[in-house]
Formats: sequence, structure tokens, C-alpha cells
Amino acid sequence: MEPIRLQLSELGLLAPELTLVAAAVVLSLLDLLLPRQTSRTMLGWLSLASILISALFVVSHLDPAEPTQLLHYSYRIDDFANIMKLILLTGAGLITFMSIGSVKEEEIPHIGEYYYLLLPATLGGMIMASSGDLITLFVGLELLSITSYILVAMRKKNLSTNEAAFKYIVLGAISSAIILYGMSFLYGMSGSTAVIDINSALGQSGQGMLPMIYLSFFLLLAGFGFKVAAAPFHMWAPDVYQGAPTPVTAFLAVVSKAAAFAVLFRLMYGIYAVGDMMSLPIHQDVLTTLMVVAAAAMILGNFIALRQTHMKRLLAYSGIANTGYLLVPIAVQFSMTHYSNFSEFAFYLIAYLFMNIGMFAVLMIIERSTGEEAIKGLAGLYYRAPGMAVAVLLLLLSLAGLPISGGFFGKVYIMLGAMQTQHYWLAAVMILTSVVSFYYYFGFIRQMFMRSEDESHPVEVPLPLGITMWLCAGISVLLGLVPQWVLGYIERIFTLTKDLFFFT
Repeated sequence: MEPIRLQLSELGLLAPELTLVAAAVVLSLLDLLLPRQTSRTMLGWLSLASILISALFVVSHLDPAEPTQLLHYSYRIDDFANIMKLILLTGAGLITFMSIGSVKEEEIPHIGEYYYLLLPATLGGMIMASSGDLITLFVGLELLSITSYILVAMRKKNLSTNEAAFKYIVLGAISSAIILYGMSFLYGMSGSTAVIDINSALGQSGQGMLPMIYLSFFLLLAGFGFKVAAAPFHMWAPDVYQGAPTPVTAFLAVVSKAAAFAVLFRLMYGIYAVGDMMSLPIHQDVLTTLMVVAAAAMILGNFIALRQTHMKRLLAYSGIANTGYLLVPIAVQFSMTHYSNFSEFAFYLIAYLFMNIGMFAVLMIIERSTGEEAIKGLAGLYYRAPGMAVAVLLLLLSLAGLPISGGFFGKVYIMLGAMQTQHYWLAAVMILTSVVSFYYYFGFIRQMFMRSEDESHPVEVPLPLGITMWLCAGISVLLGLVPQWVLGYIERIFTLTKDLFFFT
């Protein structure tokens, strides 16, 4: 068999990824050569510039006539991958920008390393989004995971950080091993690591291997359930979110989670839920299992959040609940009456990105001003910084899913999709758990407008954090005012059979 090689002409398609690779190498050398007393702010701006350049390359690849397959489906350049890459790069860019000049030395001692480690972590997520082969997928997953472990552990003299990093590394390594074990079953049954070949091989001869197919699915679900912090695989999230530096927590909550969701979408519809596998009973069982996990995440995340007083832990449980909402479009099967699953998923993921990064920017401002990470750090915020209180209110409206916000329309689109496919119980869980979330989000509002004990603490808002906070709040509202702009654009460039399925 003749070996498959990457042609020189195809390297242009990898420009977004190669930009981040080159930037990470250059920044690491600059950090090594610069004198210790020199400010590392320049590295932050260079890192942000490389993310912007990478995003421009992705935009130039949007809406191709046909998706491009590199190395026999190992790597796909299609609009599913391009949209997910833009989401990942937007999240990484906002986190990098709000860190410039805002992160204290005691927060992240090695700030130069922090900036250039964000790049390979984002690169790993981009590789995962484009992967059409299990080996490529695992390489991207481990690149994201290993750099995330280092980022979480950067406050090495902080006891809670050390505990969080240890827990994250151990559980992360176990989840990666579980994923690899599930992949080994797929390879053993199909003789291939290419997703398209696995689907075809299992669909044609899978009737006699159903127990092994089920086992591979549950192993992969457990592994990626950890990566997206879905119940019951979520127990690491509150401790790691609390112990990690705040910008790193934001990265885990948005970028890392989005990359894992991209893989879930690829694998569920590349292997188990479409094509030749639709003739097997596992097809419907996969979707039912995903619905149960989605419902469990929504219920546990929202109800446990009711008792939280620490902002990071509350946002962790809020993230678990949002994982449930984001799982619904994956769990609800594409059909002739409903085929906008991905556009609903992408719209809510975009809204989730802005409202969460905005809240983490708020948390960084409160930490700098009061040294407080509990919700009571917001006490009297309306009297101390009324403009900032308004921005927080707008972000909370979107998080709670109240009208005229991106979060509201994101949930409505997903809920309507579930109802169109007659999964009324899942839509009911979405509605009821969203109502529950109003209570703990109102706790933020109560502190800001009805408490005034901390008026003596002035609120200092560094420019990057203030810009990030208001940008995220503004976009959250804009998504609620003109949701059809974003949703319509995604539906215009995304084609189900061309951009998600590996066959036509």
C-alpha cells in the first residue's frame, strides 16, 4: 500500500494551526531570552496577535465548495471545523486580552509561560475539531489536556491550586485512558482508525459485535463526559475551577469544553448515530443515553448550584447545567422536520462563551478590588461602581436565560428542536431547571443592589478587563436582539451532509 503524504500545496489549509505553532515557539524563545525584570506584557500582545492571524486564516477557509480531506480523512477542513475553530479562537483571544496587564504575579508567577501555553492548548482544540481519525483526535486531545494540566498548576505555592492540579491530572489521565480503551475496541472491530471506515465496517458486520460496540460507546461517553463536565462525570470541576487561576478557569470552562463538544458531535454522528449504523439497535440507544446524561447534568448542576456561595464553584455548577443544555442538540436526532441541530448548538455555545468569559472578567475585577472570591464580594456593587453593576446584570440575564438575551434565545431554539422531535420530557426538564437557575443568579443581583456593607472598598477596573466585560455583556444582549443574524449565517454556510457527515 502506497503511503499517504501531505502535499506541499495543502499546507496552506493548515495555516491557522501552523500560525499558533510558530507563535508558541517564538514566544517561548523570547521568554527565555528576555531579562527577568522585563515585563512580559509584550508576550501577551504577541500571543493575541497570533490568535487574530489564525482566526483570519480560518475565516478565509469558510464556506468552501467542498470540504477538504487531508491524509485520508485524518484531517477535515469543513465548515463544522471552521465554525468551531472560530469559537475556540474567540474564547482564547478574549482570555488572553483580559489577562494583559490584569494578572498579578501572585496569581500567575510565570506570566510568559502562561501566554504561550494558551496557544498549544487552543491548537489542540482546533485539531480535535478537524479530526476525522482516532489517532489525530487523540493527539489533539492530549495536546489540549497536558497544557491544561500545566496551566492549572501555575500557582505552585498555593495549596488549593496544588490540590486542584493533582486531582485534575489524575482524573484527566484516567479519562484519557478510558477514551483510548474505547478507541481500541473500535479499531479492533473495524481494523481502521478512520471514522468513515469504522462506521462502514461496524454497520455491515456489527450485528455480531453489538456488546463490544456498546462497550466502546460507553467508554467514550465516560471519557468525554469528563472533558465536558457532564453529570455524573463532573465531580472534578468545582475543585479545579476554584483552585486554578481565574483566567485558566475561564479557559477550562469555555475553550476546553467547546473542543470536547466538537469531538462528541463528530463521533456520535460519524460512528454511532448515522449511516450504516442506523440499521442497528444501538443507533437509538446512543441518542437515548445522551438525553439521559443531558437531563442529569441540567438537574444536578442547577440544584447543587443553589447551595453555593463561592463564585467559581457556582459558575462550575452553572457550567455543568449548561453542558446539559448543549448536549440536547447532539442527543436529538436529525430528521426531515428538524435538521438545525448544529446551528442551535453553535448559537448557544457562542452565547455561553460570551456570558461566561464576561462573568470571569467580573470575578477578576472583584478579586483585585476586595480579594474576595465569594458572592458577597459583589455586595453593594451598584453603589460602588454602578456601570459595572449594569454590565453584570446584563450577563446574568443571559446566564439565566431571560428574554432579550443570547442565553434566552439559545435555550429557546434548543427547546423547540427537542419538541419538534417529540422529546417533550427533555424540553420540560430544560424549562424547569432554567426556572431553578433564576434563584441562584438572583443571588448575585441581591448582593449588588440590596447589600451595601462593602461600600468602603473601591472598585478598580483595569482597562482590558473592563473592555472584555462590556464587550461580552454587549454581545450577549445583541445576540438576543438579532439572533437571526448569527443563526441564519450558520445555517447558510453549514450543510449537514457536506460538513458533518463523512459520506453523502
